[in-house]
Amino acid sequence: MSDNLVSNFNGFNLGSKLLGAIQRLGFEVPTEIQAKSIPLILEGKDVVGESATGSGKTLAFGCGAIECCLPKQGVQALILVPTRELAEQVSKSINDLNVNKRFRILQIYGGVSINPQIDFLRSSEIVVATPGRLKDHIQRGTIDLSKLKLLVLDEADRMLDMGFIPDVEDIVKRCPKKRQTLLFSATFPPAVRVLTNKFLSNPVNVKVDNQVDAKLLKQVYYDARRGEKLSLLVHLIKNEESDRIMVFCNTRMNSDLVHQNLVRNNIKASVLHGGFTQASRTKVIDNFKTGKCKVLVCTDVAARGIHVDDVSHVYNYDMAKDPNDYVHRIGRTARAGSEGLVVNLVSDLDHDNFSRVFSNYDFSIDKLSPPEDMVRIKFDISKPRDNNDRVGSNRRGSSQGRSNNSGGRTGSRPSGRSGFSGNRNSSSRLRRR
Repeated sequence: MSDNLVSNFNGFNLGSKLLGAIQRLGFEVPTEIQAKSIPLILEGKDVVGESATGSGKTLAFGCGAIECCLPKQGVQALILVPTRELAEQVSKSINDLNVNKRFRILQIYGGVSINPQIDFLRSSEIVVATPGRLKDHIQRGTIDLSKLKLLVLDEADRMLDMGFIPDVEDIVKRCPKKRQTLLFSATFPPAVRVLTNKFLSNPVNVKVDNQVDAKLLKQVYYDARRGEKLSLLVHLIKNEESDRIMVFCNTRMNSDLVHQNLVRNNIKASVLHGGFTQASRTKVIDNFKTGKCKVLVCTDVAARGIHVDDVSHVYNYDMAKDPNDYVHRIGRTARAGSEGLVVNLVSDLDHDNFSRVFSNYDFSIDKLSPPEDMVRIKFDISKPRDNNDRVGSNRRGSSQGRSNNSGGRTGSRPSGRSGFSGNRNSSSRLRRR
């Protein structure tokens, strides 16, 4: 493929209806991943795309799905994703391209009744599915993959982290050998590369180097004592004018702890983790998207696939154990030309995790001093009644299990060091070593 990328969607060999849908959605200039991958996808080539959430890859493979299908010819495009939220997001994005609703696009995931899915499968051309529930359909014989033309493995690294790779391999083996396969992943650990070599035929590799605009993203950290982290978080958010903030924790317990203490201090916050029903998860996400709550406290798995515009701040209350998760977290802000700030609250329990980030990525980060006028808060560690009590409510009590005044321990062992190594220059650089 030529290095001269097209400057607008008119430069692709797209059908007139699909092109019209893209223009009506207000997309004029393709993102880098779109410019590099769409021509290859339309040519029918297998593609390996290295691109993070928010880079525009859904539109890229969505174009491929729309263009390869014919109405009323059975399931012809299958997109595997790691989470329910991402299944919903991808389905909506592709349906926006579905001019005159020519195709039925079905979401398949667990946590809901399987019977409506079985009914709709008979008339669906495009299926967006999580591996576990799709494998259930395959075992029941309720999905026919014999006419499949396009297989997409989206966020393959996350499916690996969640233990879905054996299910993915089993599903791929049941797909027709004569097909087009696209694999997208923000990172490429060895197991994902094995998957690529095993199931893709002469794939073309497409890489997007600048997944986050380094000029617009600033990263900072506070060296905080364990017992001060919650007080510091509350102080910073209460003095922040942003209407859309994400706070990441490593565990459900810490997510509940942080959430209930934000609410206790009159901050409009919701919490999201794997302990929610699908209805509750949907309500939480909608509240955050529509601005009914200012802060979304979440775990990495729960936040996967949530596409929310205008997130100005990302707070890491717990440092991500996996450096790749850190990259996914910071990719939630500084998107679509907007500025963003990443704030890391680092206690002695976080030093090892933070150091691992710098051993894998070449970041620049500033150290800030905790404010002198910070008021220490008292911790609320009562247990929640149920998950629905957490959805945008002001009820006290959201912590599963007991905690203490450590500010939410994650189970990591203290490193015995007072600091960590890393590049702490003033500018943010997101270049992978």
